[in-house]
This record gives sequence, C-alpha cells and structure tokens, in this order.
Amino acid sequence: MSDATPRLLCRELSLLAFNRRVLAQAEDTRVPLLERLRFLCIVSSNLDEFFEIRMAWLRRTQQLAPHTVLANGESIETVIANVTRETHAIIAKQYQIFNQVLIPALRQEGIVFYPRTHWNQAQQQWVADYFHRELLPILTPIGLDPSHPFPRLLNKSLNFVIELEGTDAFGRTGGMAIVQAPRILPRIVKLPRKLCDGQDGFVFLSSILHAHVHTLFTGMNIKGCYQFRLTRNSDLNVDEEELENLRLAIVDELRDRQYGEGVRLEVADNCPAPVADFLLNRFHLSQDELYRVNGPVNLVRLMSVPDRVNRPDLKFTPFIPSIPAVLNDSRSVFDVIRQQDILLYHPYQSFEAIVRLLEQAADDPQVIAIKMTIYRTGSNSDLVKALMKAALADKQVTVVVELMARFDEETNVNWASQLEAAGAHVVYGVFGYKVHAKMALIVRREEGELKRYAHVSTGNYHQGTSRFYTDIGLITSNTDITADINTVFMEITGLGQPNHLHKIAQSPFTLESMLLESISREIEAAKAGKPARIMAKMNALVEPIIVEALYAASQAGVQIDLIVRGVCVLRPGVAGLSENIRVRSIVGRLLEHARVYYFENKGQPNIWIASADWMGRNLFRRVEVATPIENPQFKQRIIDEVFTLALADNQSAWLMQPDGNYQHVVPAKDEPIINMQQELIEKYQQYPVLI
Repeated sequence: MSDATPRLLCRELSLLAFNRRVLAQAEDTRVPLLERLRFLCIVSSNLDEFFEIRMAWLRRTQQLAPHTVLANGESIETVIANVTRETHAIIAKQYQIFNQVLIPALRQEGIVFYPRTHWNQAQQQWVADYFHRELLPILTPIGLDPSHPFPRLLNKSLNFVIELEGTDAFGRTGGMAIVQAPRILPRIVKLPRKLCDGQDGFVFLSSILHAHVHTLFTGMNIKGCYQFRLTRNSDLNVDEEELENLRLAIVDELRDRQYGEGVRLEVADNCPAPVADFLLNRFHLSQDELYRVNGPVNLVRLMSVPDRVNRPDLKFTPFIPSIPAVLNDSRSVFDVIRQQDILLYHPYQSFEAIVRLLEQAADDPQVIAIKMTIYRTGSNSDLVKALMKAALADKQVTVVVELMARFDEETNVNWASQLEAAGAHVVYGVFGYKVHAKMALIVRREEGELKRYAHVSTGNYHQGTSRFYTDIGLITSNTDITADINTVFMEITGLGQPNHLHKIAQSPFTLESMLLESISREIEAAKAGKPARIMAKMNALVEPIIVEALYAASQAGVQIDLIVRGVCVLRPGVAGLSENIRVRSIVGRLLEHARVYYFENKGQPNIWIASADWMGRNLFRRVEVATPIENPQFKQRIIDEVFTLALADNQSAWLMQPDGNYQHVVPAKDEPIINMQQELIEKYQQYPVLI
C-alpha cells in the first residue's frame, strides 16, 4: 500500500457496496423468484434512506464547508462525484434486472405486470371503472399559472407533470399541470383473475392515470404525461438551545420532514429534457441529481406483491421459531430464570419468550417495578401493551422512549403518550445522546427481599423485525448484571456522574476503552508468542480509532476475522498494514443484526453481546451496553453459531477486498455448501429444546 493510499475507505461508497450485495440477491437464481423481487425492493428502500440522510448530509456539508476533507482523505466534492456516479450505476442495474430478468421470469410463472398498451378490452373496462370509482373523486389536478403556484410536494410522493395545449373554459391557455397521487391509493393494483386467464395480474397506478389523464383536463390536448418523484432531506434537526419540550419539538419537526430540501429527482425515461429541466429548476437540483428510470419511479411499492400472490413455491420456505423447553412448561418464567440464564438467538428461537416475560411480569402480583428502553418497537406491540397493563395495575413502570429513533419518531411519540396515559413514567433519555441500549429490568418481591431479573439484547423490542433480524438476547438474574442495568437506568433518568459498573461496558463512558484494552491485550499476547485472536460481528465498522487499533493488532500478528454486514471503512488484507485481517459480509434471507465481540484472552475467551456497532455515534454519542457472556455453554454456542458458521459460509458470504469491493464466496469443487442461516434454521427446527 502506497503512502498516498488512504487508510480508510469512503463510508458512503461502502454503504452502496452493501446495496450491490443485496441487489445480487435479486439476480441469484438460487433465491426463490418472489424473494428476488423483494430484494430488489429492499435496495430501493435502502437507497431512499441513503439519499434522505447520507446524500443530504454530503450536500449540506458541501454548502456550508465546501473545502471539507472527509475521513478517507478525499474532498467533499470528490466523494459526492464518486457517490453520484455509483448511485446512477446501481439504479440503472436495478431497473435492468427488473425489466429484463424479473418481469419475464414472473410472467412465465403466471405473475404478470400489464402495461397499458397491452390491456385487452375487458381489462380496459375494468381499469376505467376503477379510475372513476377510486381515483377520480380524490384527484386534484393543478394547472400552473399565477393563481395556481407549484404545489408543495410530499417527500417520495408519486406525482405527474402534464403538458397541455388548448384553451380552457376560463380562457386560460394550456401549459403545464401537476397531479399528485394521494398516498392512500395503492401504487400497484391487482386485477381480477378472471380478466387474466386465471393468472395473477397487476397494473401500475401510474398506468391507470396515464390512460385516463384526459378526463382531468376536459377539452385540452394532452401532449405528455410523465411520472416523477422527489426525495427530500429527512434528517430531523432539533435545536437544544431552543428546546423546552423534546416531544413537542419532535412533533413540529415531523411536520416539516416531508418538505425538506430536495436531494434527488426521479423521472420516467420518456420525460422530455425541457420538462425535466423545469422540475430540476423548481427543486434547485442539478443534472447529476436527475435519475431517469425505465419503469415505475417507486419500486418500493412492489414489496407488497409477494404477499398478494399465493405462490409458496416462489418464496422462502417458512419456519417456526423454537422456544427453549424450559419455558414451555407450566412454571413461572421467574422460577426458571432464578435457576438458570437463558440465551436466545432470534429469529431461530422465538421472540415470544420475551413477550411472555413481560406479560407475566405485568400479571404477577409479586412484580413491583419494570424498567425498559424503547428504540424501535412497531405500531402494534404486545410488549408496550404489557407495560401499560402493568402501569394500570399500579406497578412502578419506567420507560425510556428514544424519540429520535430515525423514521420511528412518530410511532414512539404515540407510544409515549399512551404509556403516560396509563400511568407509566416516560422519559426521553439524555438530549444529545440517543438511548440505543436494548434492556429491560423487572423487580420482584420474593421472600421479603427484592430480586431483579433482566433482559439485554443486540436488537430492538420489535416483534415484526424479530422475525427476520438475527439478534441475540440474554435473560438473567445475575446480581452484578442486573445491578449494572439498574445503574444505567438511574443514569439515564436522573442526574449525576457515571457510576461504577461491575460487568457491563457502557457508552459513552467505558465501551470504547473496553474495546481498546481488549485489543491491546491481544497485541501483547501476539508479541509474547501466545495465541491471539479477535472476532467481531456487527452491522458497521466506521470509527477510525478502532480501525487504527485493529491495524496495530494485525501488524503485531493478531488474527482478526470481522463479520460486517454493511459499511466497513477498514482495508483488509493490505501487506504491512492489515494482512492478518479478513472481513466478510453475510447477505441472506435474514438480516444479520447481532453485535458480538470475541477476544481470545490467552485461552479464556471474553465474549460480549452488545447494542453497539463500531461507529463514533455508538461509542460517543449514544447510550449503549455490552454484556459479557460468562456461561461456558453459551460461549460455545456463540462461537459455533455466530462465528464458526459465518466463517464457513460459502453461499451467502462475501469477502471484502483491499479496495472495498466484495467477492462472492463460492464453494470449491466437491466442497459441501454451507449456508449459515439455513443451517441454523434446520438446527433449531430439529432441536427445539436447546437453551
């Protein structure tokens, strides 16, 4: 590696590389066809957020500080140019896969997307009836003139720009008009099977409106009708100096989020240049920020198609998560936890165990207090309902609701209001520090004494995502761990200096130092000629301090395996810098979400499960917890199931190259196929009694 080569990769390009890996799933013929369509939609959803947050940040930084040099050593201008080029390439590839691969393959399976030029007479009549019944009553065409200014468009909404000519009833001459598709309308409409020769047939809302747009402009000549979509900056900005009530400030910001500055304009590829330029000027965007697409401007809405088609043969085979046998008997869950800890690996093991824990706590007269964090929990949560039930039963319920959980702010504001109405104490953490820790504490009176029970996890208390996010949780009555969790809650809700913790490492106080000290111990062991190894699994590796520590460990001879699902700015495999570091990413049917750290520690491995990735925000600007796993059986399970399987995977794994590109791992000739996620699905289906 030359001196001119940056030691860190570009964070944004690394994130886009992850989306390349997801997009590869849409091309992989080993993946069931409808799941391939779903992966294509996931890329669109990911890119939406990328533009709303990361690209918006880059553009804003360029405006405020145009000479900024980013962590990878490149100017903000260079990074924006590189990122823009890559996003255009990804989106072009995405639509090529959609049009040339998926649509023909779906048609062969009797799942058809009918373009309006191919509707038969019966389909045309049905669409016309649908338009007049469902669309026409709620559409509001807006002709652009001095008394009708350009409408304020919602972020990511579907809109149409119409070129008109002629004179209307008031003597106004034609020009341009805008039609907004209300969000209440589905973007893809399923036709009756009898109109599709018994097949599953769909038409796009954009096609329906195109076919009947003349109805909205009686007597005018329609020169053209073109769909477009504007993506806006969606990051919330709450000013601490002007803050009086965080919840009210969040509500105010949510109203404005839909109308942030534009960062991307998507238009149909048949949109004439003058019309596209008109829209670009309207939203103060450049040609680089224009994305012409050959198809619907919002592929995310196709996510519903697999669920609307009864074709289990074209989807992943469903599996039923197991529940540890010790939780399946008639004993109270507290009787079980008092005797043994329980380690859960979701979704292979059911999240229902956590729901049951909270529901029993709400009903148990011996439980006197419950404390819990909420970062993401969903709009319909049995866990939050259990907390409200407990509060209504006069238990002391304290809930730390993170109102700044990105894109879950509105849901969390609603839950906060309902919890308060039920009598729970609701706090919003520490302003400036997101509470990202996933922990619950239950206090129970037993034989005249108070006994604590706790749950800590790598993932959110979200029943929906728990079905396809892989996460690890520990249920324990360990006195040191439960005392530590109580201390962290006290720090969040009260005031005072950081307290001593017995076992847990905590951001923003001790987690970074724990990681650096652990890496240093491995360096010392390697220099002394002893076994030295680091393994870590996470969603992202961005923090330069940690990267440099890992480089130093590699140079000392420490063997390092990193399993990083998404962003990784570390360069692996560089001679003299990181030749002992290997980075791989697992992309499969489930979203790899668990954060787990392993340090060899001279043959006495230290293993932690954590809520934190190795990013600056997690280590310095969030409240996070990392919990040691000390039970030997649990340690071995984590080594076998989290690390050994991931490092052996030769179907869903991608190996990172020094330049930041990824190479898909494929089995050697005569080598058995190992798919980490499928192996674990089959293991827990076969052995549901594991704890």
